[in-house]
Order: sequence, then structure tokens, then C-alpha cells
Amino acid sequence: MMLLSHPAVAALCALFVWWFSTGVVLYIVGRRDLNTRWGLAGAGALFAASLYGLARSATDPSVVGAYAAFTCAVLLWGTQEFGFLTGIVTGPRNRACPENCVGWRRAALAVEAIIYHEIALVLSGVAVIAVTWKADNQFGAWTFLLLWAMRVSAKLNLFAGVPVLNHEFLPTPVEHLASYFTRKPVSLFFPVAVTAATAITTLLVAKALTGDASAFETTGYTLLASLMALGVLEHWFMVLPLPIAALWSWGMRSRTADVGAAAASMAPDSVPNVITKLPES
Repeated sequence: MMLLSHPAVAALCALFVWWFSTGVVLYIVGRRDLNTRWGLAGAGALFAASLYGLARSATDPSVVGAYAAFTCAVLLWGTQEFGFLTGIVTGPRNRACPENCVGWRRAALAVEAIIYHEIALVLSGVAVIAVTWKADNQFGAWTFLLLWAMRVSAKLNLFAGVPVLNHEFLPTPVEHLASYFTRKPVSLFFPVAVTAATAITTLLVAKALTGDASAFETTGYTLLASLMALGVLEHWFMVLPLPIAALWSWGMRSRTADVGAAAASMAPDSVPNVITKLPES
């Protein structure tokens, strides 16, 4: 138990859960045979199981309870990401932003493209808070709220403008959302968001390492601080031109498989009447 409560172990756990859950979501949404009804049913079941796990872990102020609450919150968040990246829960607008659309009109269209997902996140947050209300272990609720805050910040920065868009992470059902991103030097919002997130991370580290913190508090606050640090890192990924897709190459591989299957279905022996005409020069 003492090993699990060590800050280094908790930080490594948060890093692994963040990396692995992201890769799993990317893999599933890239598989057309998994992101249909069966995928939706699985996501619904995982959402219910995660919410139940949050309710149970909320009454367990122990090191194991902190890990359980954190993991359940991340899993629940993953179900929301599944709904979004598969295009099942996005918004009523499923088209690209018109050219030369700027200002409040562009902002309104961007909101229209993702509003259902934003509402789903708010309702999920309400459910998380409801099942953990006034319980001894609030780390699950805080995990979900921090994930939500950092995701909102990332979306606002992508809309306002950043040098690196990383749009390769968007699968086909939502690739039109890239048209609402802006590639340009960072706006004033970026340093404000990163500074605020860094300050919160620092406060969480201080809470984790304070002398009178219990093993439960050290573990929980370390998990939260690590999550915030990863959120700050994700923000810097929008500025630094790094090949971050390589971190999840195994998760992105499912899209390559789908492309290969689609190409095979268009092979000459299966579609003999297809004639490819090159554009005239």
C-alpha cells in the first residue's frame, strides 16, 4: 500500500491511464465495425459501470479508493470522447465552415457543430457530482471537472488560433470540424490558459506533498496534478511542431486498416467497370 501511495507511482499511473485510454479510443473510433450500434451499446454500458464505480469509490477515502475514482472518471470521459469522435454526439451542423466566414458568425457555426457534445458533457458532469455529492472521496469528481476544463480550453485555443492543429487525430466522421480551427500565432488566450493551468498544477503538487497529507490525499492530489500537467503538455503540443501522433501509432493503425479494406473493395477484380481518369494537365 505504501508503494501505491508514493507520488512517483501515482504520477506514472496517471500517465499510463492517459496514454492508454487515448489510444484505445483512437483505435475504436477508427474501426467502422466497432463504432456503430455495438460500439454505442458498449459505450453506454461502460458509462453506467463507470458512474457506479464513482459512486462506490466516493465512499472509500483510501489509496485504492483514490485510484478507483480517478480511473472511473477517465473511463467515463472516454465514453464521451467515443460519442464525439464517431460523430454520434456532436451537433446539428455536420458541414465544414464556409469560406470567408469570420467573427460571431463563425463562432455561432462552430458552437452549432459541437453543441450536443457540450450538453452531454454538462449532463455527465451533473451525474458525476450527484453520485459523489458530499462524499469523503471527491477525487473522481475533480478528475472529471479538470478534464472538462482543459478540453474547453483546448477547443477555445484551436478556434482562436494556434500554430499546430494536430487535425490528424480527427477521424472521418468529424474531420469537418478542422475547418473551424485556425492556424496562426497563438492568441492572448493561450498564455492566460496555460498560466492558469500551470498554477493549478503547482497548487495540486503542493497539496500532495504537504507534510500533514494522508496517503489518500497524497495519492489523489498527485493523480490530479499529473492530469493537469498532461493537460498543459497537450496545450504546448498546439505550439510545438512535434510528431505526437507517434505516441499513439498503435491506436491510429485501425484507420490504416480501414483504408486498406476500402481500397481492396475497389480493386479491379471486384469492380471491373471502374475507370480511373487522370486530370488533364
